Amino acid sequence: MYLGLDIGTSGVKAVLVSEAGAIVATAARELALSHPAPLWSEQDPDSWVDAATGAVDDLASGHPREVAQVRGIGLSGQMHGATLLGEDGRPLRPAILWNDGRSHAECVELERRCPSLHAIAGNLAMPGFTAPKLLWVARHEPGIFERVAKVLLPKAYVRYRLTGEMVEDMSDAAGTLWLDVGRRRWSAELLNATGLDPRHMPRLVEGSEVSATLARVYAQRWGMAKDVVVAGGAGDNAASAIGLGAIAPGDAFLSLGTSGVVFRVTDRFAPAPASAVHAFCHALPGLWHQMGVMLSAAASLAWLAGVMEMPAAALLVPLGERADGPSPIKFLPYLDGERTPHNDAAASGAFVGLRGATGRNQIVQAVLEGVAFAARDNLAALSAASGPITEVDLVGGGSRSSLWAQICADVLGIPVHRVEEGEVGAALGAARLGRLAATGEDPAQVCTRPRRLASFVPRASVTSAYDDAYRRWRELYPALKEIA
Repeated sequence: MYLGLDIGTSGVKAVLVSEAGAIVATAARELALSHPAPLWSEQDPDSWVDAATGAVDDLASGHPREVAQVRGIGLSGQMHGATLLGEDGRPLRPAILWNDGRSHAECVELERRCPSLHAIAGNLAMPGFTAPKLLWVARHEPGIFERVAKVLLPKAYVRYRLTGEMVEDMSDAAGTLWLDVGRRRWSAELLNATGLDPRHMPRLVEGSEVSATLARVYAQRWGMAKDVVVAGGAGDNAASAIGLGAIAPGDAFLSLGTSGVVFRVTDRFAPAPASAVHAFCHALPGLWHQMGVMLSAAASLAWLAGVMEMPAAALLVPLGERADGPSPIKFLPYLDGERTPHNDAAASGAFVGLRGATGRNQIVQAVLEGVAFAARDNLAALSAASGPITEVDLVGGGSRSSLWAQICADVLGIPVHRVEEGEVGAALGAARLGRLAATGEDPAQVCTRPRRLASFVPRASVTSAYDDAYRRWRELYPALKEIA
C-alpha cells in the first residue's frame, strides 16, 4: 500500500493506493484562508499538519489493515507559499500563499537586482512566487526577516513535521525563483538577491527519491511499520501529471481546480518568460514542464455560488450538458489577479454586457466561458513557446461538469478528455511517487494513464461563434486596464 497526501489551498486530500494501483480509500479535511488586507492571502502552517494527520487518522480508523501495509508516502502541495521558520523550527508568521498579490513592487526590485533572473529561474518575477514575498517581509517586517532560519514550502513544512527533516523536491523548488531550474540546484546568486543564502534552504531531492523516514510517533499512531519512506513528492501540478501518467514529452492536461493550469511535459529546460509561461522541473529526473496559470478557475464558480448563496452544482443544473452558443455576457476571471499571459496581480474580474433582461443562467455560463477563454490564452502561450497542443486531459473539481468540459473543448478547439480519478490526481500522483521511492520501480510501469471516461470534441456548430466571442473577450482586459 502507498499513501498520497495533497496539501491544497482549500483542503487536504489523502488517498490510499494498492499494489495494483487502485484507489482503496480517500479522506479529506478542509482548510481556511485568511485575507487580512487587500491582495493578501495567508494560512496557518500548523493547520496543514492538523488537516494532513487528521485525514490519515480517518483512513487508519476506517481501513486499519490497509494503512498498516503502507510502505511509502508521497506529498503534493500548493506551490510558492512562504513558510518562514525560526531557529526553533516554528513558524514566525502565517504563510504567505501562491495567490497573494502584495509583493508587486518587490518583483520589480528583484528583477532590477538580478538581471539574470529569467535565464536562471526560467520565469518572470511574479507576486505569487516565493522570493518576492521574502523581499516584502524584509521591507515591511524586518524584525521577522532577521529571525528567518529556514524558508519552506507548504508540503515541505508538513514533511518536516512528519519526519523531522527539511527537504524539498525539484518541481516545487522551481516555483520559488531561487532554483537554477536547468541545473536543478539552488542558485546562490538568486538567493543573495533576496538577502538569503543556501543555508536558508532545505535539502533538495528528486520527487521519486527517498527524502526521509516517517517519524516513529506517527508510524505508531497509524499502525505502520517503523521504516516507511517519504518521497520527495511534487508541487501540485507536477503531482497531477504523475497521477495522469503525463511523463513523456508533449503530454498535456488542463486543470480546473481552485486555480487553473495548462500543463505540458518537456525533455529540456524551455523557459518562455516573455509570455508569462512557467518553466519548472518535473517530479522525475531528466524532465521539465511548462505551465500557463490562471489564478481563479473553479474559484470563480465558487465565488459566484457564494454571492448567489447557492451550491455551485445547483447553479449548473439548469444549463444542462451543452451550450447552444456563447453567453451574451462576458466575464473576466481575474478575481485574484492573473499570471499567464498578463502577469498582473492587480487585474480584477468583471462582467460586461449586463442588461435588465440578463438572467442567472447567462451569468453562470459567462463564468464558465470566461475561465475557458483564459485557458485558451494559456494554450496559445504554450503553443507559441513550444509548438501546438492537440488534446488535453481534464482534471480538478471543474472536471465533474460535462457542460464545462464541452465548453472547454468548443473554446480551445481541441479534444478534452475527462479521466478516471481526475479529482484526486495530485494525491494519486503523490502516492505513486511514494511507491517509486519505496520500490525503485521504472516510472513508466507505475505512472500509467488513467481510463478516459468521456471525450468532448469541438462542435462545428458553435466553434466559429466561440472564436468570435474569444476575440471580443480578449479586447476587454486592455480596455478595462486603462480605467480600472
